[in-house]
Amino acid sequence: MKKFLVALGTVLVVLAGWTVYTVARPFVLHTELDINASPEQVWKVLTDRQAYPEWNPFITSSTGDLKVGDTIVNVLRDTTGSETTFDPTLLAVVPSKELRWIGKVPPGALFDGEHSFRLTPLPGGRTRLVQEEKFTGAAVPFTQSWLKKSIKPQFDAMNRALAARAEGVPKNG
Repeated sequence: MKKFLVALGTVLVVLAGWTVYTVARPFVLHTELDINASPEQVWKVLTDRQAYPEWNPFITSSTGDLKVGDTIVNVLRDTTGSETTFDPTLLAVVPSKELRWIGKVPPGALFDGEHSFRLTPLPGGRTRLVQEEKFTGAAVPFTQSWLKKSIKPQFDAMNRALAARAEGVPKNG
């Protein structure tokens, strides 16, 4: 019995160490795009979530109040067309500047993602959009390749579609 408890304790220490390591060293997907529209115009499109089905190839649906601490419900589409529903908690809602949330796979510390949209004003009434997600948790190292292949291209696709809508460019134009 003592050997079993020592082995179990060793496994638990290794798992705890692995989890701490993966939380301390997030895997980040980062995209950015300069948009020929003001931060206010970009924010208006980003937060008009009822219109997402018309233009957004990545977040096909988003519901719930945009208030810090509230939970929203998002439906994401990856590059294969597969959809996932999740309910992140809003961490920041700063008009024309930042929208940020965190989604967690229960029980937490397994696979967490902190997603953000940051808008920075540029000269000439333009905006730099940064869309980023910081992934932490024990399962993240095993999903990095899939995240790069199936999710990052969707960030880029959403950025381009958001820019086109904010700039007033027709969807197929």
